Amino acid sequence: MEPKQQFSIWYFLIAFLVIVALQEYVLSPLHINNLPYSDFKLLLKAGKLRDIGLGETVVSGTLLNEGLERVLAGETAERLGKLGKGEHRFTAVRVNDPALVQELEAAKVRYSGQTDSKWLTTLLSWIVPALVFFAIWGFAMKRMGGMQGGLMEIGKSKAKVYMEKQTGVTFDDVAGVDEAKDELKEVVEFLKNPQRYGRLGGRMPKGVLLVGPPGTGKTLLARAVAGESGVPFFSISGSEFVEMFVGVGAARVRDLFEQARKIAPAIIFIDELDALGRARGAYSLGGHDEKEQTLNQLLSEMDGFDTSAGLVLLAATNRPEILDPALLRAGRFDRQVLVDRPDKLGRIQILKVHIKKVQLAPDVDPEKIAALTPGFSGADLANLVNEAALLATRRSADAVALNDFTMAIERIVAGLEKRNRLINPREREIVAYHEMGHALVALSLPGSDPVHKISIIPRGIGALGYTIQRPTEDRYLMTREELENKMTVLLGGRAAEHVVFGHLSTGAADDLAKVTDVARSMVMRYGMAEKLGHVALEPERASFLGAASPTVLERSYSEETAREIDCAVRDLVGRAFERAVSTLNGSRDVLDRGARLLLERETLGEDQLESLRREVPSSVSPEAATRPGGALLAASDR
Repeated sequence: MEPKQQFSIWYFLIAFLVIVALQEYVLSPLHINNLPYSDFKLLLKAGKLRDIGLGETVVSGTLLNEGLERVLAGETAERLGKLGKGEHRFTAVRVNDPALVQELEAAKVRYSGQTDSKWLTTLLSWIVPALVFFAIWGFAMKRMGGMQGGLMEIGKSKAKVYMEKQTGVTFDDVAGVDEAKDELKEVVEFLKNPQRYGRLGGRMPKGVLLVGPPGTGKTLLARAVAGESGVPFFSISGSEFVEMFVGVGAARVRDLFEQARKIAPAIIFIDELDALGRARGAYSLGGHDEKEQTLNQLLSEMDGFDTSAGLVLLAATNRPEILDPALLRAGRFDRQVLVDRPDKLGRIQILKVHIKKVQLAPDVDPEKIAALTPGFSGADLANLVNEAALLATRRSADAVALNDFTMAIERIVAGLEKRNRLINPREREIVAYHEMGHALVALSLPGSDPVHKISIIPRGIGALGYTIQRPTEDRYLMTREELENKMTVLLGGRAAEHVVFGHLSTGAADDLAKVTDVARSMVMRYGMAEKLGHVALEPERASFLGAASPTVLERSYSEETAREIDCAVRDLVGRAFERAVSTLNGSRDVLDRGARLLLERETLGEDQLESLRREVPSSVSPEAATRPGGALLAASDR
């Protein structure tokens, strides 16, 4: 769309000043201002003046510029000489001279009274204050009513309109969410050929809600729909409907749908729908009436528009659990499309999209990178590629290597390296045994993820070391034995400190928190405690944000059951710790050798760990290590 030409007050001011300059200096005859009054009296006596005008403060008239060298001298003579011969206008400031009229009559000069010309001063005295007032008023109205016209357009929609060439996104730019793309391709076909879907009496869904964690590509999918269909795309955030004035949100909803109907077929996309569609009655503070009015207007508009006209409503949220039920009922948002975090295959596809813009080294394998990034969203992977490119640039490399991606993953997950952080030799030795304990337990237990890397270089805020395991495949179910193995690996560092030094340190704080959470989930959510039976004592806590609900739930079991839960959790953790201790006692020589090697090199990769693995006593073959869920382990906290 071409930019609109807007009128500016500066155009008027510049034109006004140009006209004044032309009038005063070009169109008017040559003149001399501020003629000294004494020179004026001399010229009057010499008969060089005529047509005198007497004002209250100014005397003006016509000067005959001939033979003045006999009358005047000094600066005034030089100024008049530069004007040339002929008649010129002059002005002089009038002084209190009662004899002036008699002198004019004696010189037989025609004179008349006149009012002083103050039109410019008077005009500016009105215009300047008015301009200042309108500037302040316009600025205040824009701040209150948005940047699109102030108070007169405060109820106008702020939606940005994009056409196909402006979105610049197609389905080829979206990867890792094939199921969601297939659902939205039907919307594109409907926008291109709406008559086809009414052939058998069916209709397209009025609304499509994209649901998923942050960074999974919900907004990108909506823009791809607009880019594929080539129709106008109205994009607005849910928070932009709410302003300080009552009724503004509802007015903007009406205006948005009116604009879309005029140019249908079109797409309306509301990002962060939870800011607008939160369940009514859920507002604990003031302002709920305005938000409820906005939501009511949206519900009314969704009931009123006809899908056969080619109008499609898309929305995105990562908090569907707080949306109003009336918004999700059939006839409004008929279809909910899950845009989840990608699996390993999806991560490979996403990485291939992003690494097209990066100069890669031959050793870069998207499959290896995807194996190291379980749980990463599309936005996380895009950031990973960018971080790897920056790391390669920092070391002045010609291409981005696989090691750059590995270092970028460590930086994102564990934090920035703190090589300048000074650690005394005793603490450094404890950290080395701690991390080697994690690694050896993981190498010994069946079904554990292969250890990718261990390091005692401090990272982030409090991590003095870390161990990374790499899953071999994505898994979505875990057995009790696999959970117990995971707990044992997490406690491997603490067990190593106990075996070698005979004491415990604060380095396992993060490990203990994770172990306790796994054990409590086994008891309360998964029914894996023998004494408590197959009972779920805690509701599902996970949400799309991947975190536990902050709401404190009321306990629905007795004090006796609570005691049994505490005992079961303690027993699970205790058995896992004893198992880790037993494993390390059987591999004490390997533990000491690995810790010394780690102290010497600070970081051990897969090659060095493979030589240690061969010496670890285990009855399980390497091919059995296929359990998923690998993550950063044992960040030794202080």
